Amino acid sequence: MATKISSATSASSKISPMNVCLPRLFWMVLIVGMLAACSTPVPLDSSAPTAPAARPVPAGSAAVPGTLTQSKSRWVPVAWSELPGFDADALHEAWNAWLRSCERPAPAFAPLCGDVRRLSIAAPEEQRGWIMQRLQPYRIETLEGSADGLLTGYFEPYLDAVRQPGNGFGVPLYAPPADLGQRKPWYTRQQIETLPQAQAALAGRAIAWVRDPVEALVLHIQGSGRLRVQEADGSQRLVRLAYAGTNDQPYKSVGRWLLDQGLVRDATWPGITAWVRQNPQRVSEMLWSNPRYVFFREEPLDGLDAAFGPKGAQGVPLTPGRSIAVDRQSIPYGTPVWLASSGPTAQLSRLVLAQDTGSAILGAVRADYFTGWGPEAGDMAGRLKQNLRLWALWPRQGATP
Repeated sequence: MATKISSATSASSKISPMNVCLPRLFWMVLIVGMLAACSTPVPLDSSAPTAPAARPVPAGSAAVPGTLTQSKSRWVPVAWSELPGFDADALHEAWNAWLRSCERPAPAFAPLCGDVRRLSIAAPEEQRGWIMQRLQPYRIETLEGSADGLLTGYFEPYLDAVRQPGNGFGVPLYAPPADLGQRKPWYTRQQIETLPQAQAALAGRAIAWVRDPVEALVLHIQGSGRLRVQEADGSQRLVRLAYAGTNDQPYKSVGRWLLDQGLVRDATWPGITAWVRQNPQRVSEMLWSNPRYVFFREEPLDGLDAAFGPKGAQGVPLTPGRSIAVDRQSIPYGTPVWLASSGPTAQLSRLVLAQDTGSAILGAVRADYFTGWGPEAGDMAGRLKQNLRLWALWPRQGATP
């Protein structure tokens, strides 16, 4: 999901699309670093997000007038001056993400989407003034009152692929088998690669073939990716592989397996790289330690679609640097969120949209930051693990449409 993102203002420009693949062994460090991120996609949820409700806060917590609660969080109303860097953010960069959310708006935000579209070409000062007039900022806290949380990152892998195996391309990426829903759980990763029954069920289901099984695993971990596919006639085409399901087996960290086996002292980049180079005959054993297997569907990728990421759980394409995955029991999909995080990987103070989720993204103040695609996006996502504070921007009561 992590290189040289040193400031909030430069982050979005550093994670723009790039037609470059990450070096082969670089993926290994990502396998360890990204396990706390969006490692397991959640199927698209078409139900409408729920608005926060005014409920009593837990005993022992100081109630603030106007405090709202979700299942896992409480929202405390604050002044705009509490949001760090609010006056300096390039809001127009977030507007594309907001326009995307308006394709499937939450009920509370649907009345505002006309203004959001109109303001897409407005000056930042006008956009900022409208936000302050129409929305109320709420500091997101745990139900116990803590505003501190964790930020990680995820990205979209970008791999070379071919339609038919050969010339070093021997790792298949499969569409779901016909009997996937009839057998739960389906075969494990090892069984898929070794059992004749599993191979027979997947016959003719390969979408494309890539070179490296480790790169394929990273694609499975992220749940979607871009392929630069060489067709049978020699032409090249850019496509997206979108998440289409899993074998319903549990996810296991290959980095943790290496540690538990005593094969590396720590699952760092040098340690894993050295182990893979010295033990190529055991790479399959390492990969098989993670029984989960992800299946994909192919989507065309050209024009405007190529400027955005895959669809998140809200059902809209993700915007690099401006989309986050959240715990839906804390923040409804489609909510504009002010994000502030300071750490060794990035200094971020910016407007983002809650448009995705993941099985590891749990808790009141928890977010996974979509960094985009290409080597810099992958580097940033792999290294991003730092403090986080969030503010939900919710429509003011009584505000006119």
